[in-house]
Amino acid sequence: MLKAAGAVDVYEERATGATELREQWGACFKVLQPGDSLLVSDLTRLGRSTSDLAGIMALLAQRSVSFRVVGEPWLDTDGQYGPVILKLFESIANYERSRLSERTTVGLAAARARGRLGGRPPAMTPHKLETARNLRSKKLTLSEIADTLGVSTSTVARALSGPL
Repeated sequence: MLKAAGAVDVYEERATGATELREQWGACFKVLQPGDSLLVSDLTRLGRSTSDLAGIMALLAQRSVSFRVVGEPWLDTDGQYGPVILKLFESIANYERSRLSERTTVGLAAARARGRLGGRPPAMTPHKLETARNLRSKKLTLSEIADTLGVSTSTVARALSGPL
């Protein structure tokens, strides 16, 4: 069907599931150049989800690659509806990003309410800070203190320059 519609190269993906690597898509995307047109048999063959599809459409637009679906003549970014279609997919991608950000914010707030702070634990514990101050008073260099405590020199410098 794709060859009959004018495709030069055909890439057929065998991967299934949302988490599998899509090697054929990667190979196809790598060869697409500005001015090329990506032709797919069905819209569902390109993206794994709405946000995935919107992201792919954005990447194609950045590369100046047009997009066309064989079975959907209206879905041609080179056609008269092209700008509208690109704006539609851009809007979907923005919506998906804002929803993800919103869910992340809600999740972090819920975790904080349960007493979880998140992030890396501090490298400089109160005990290490006290030891660093004692070693510094004995005229050891920041590098020597860092080696003794098992932290970086910049961590020691920040800790010792902070509030006492």
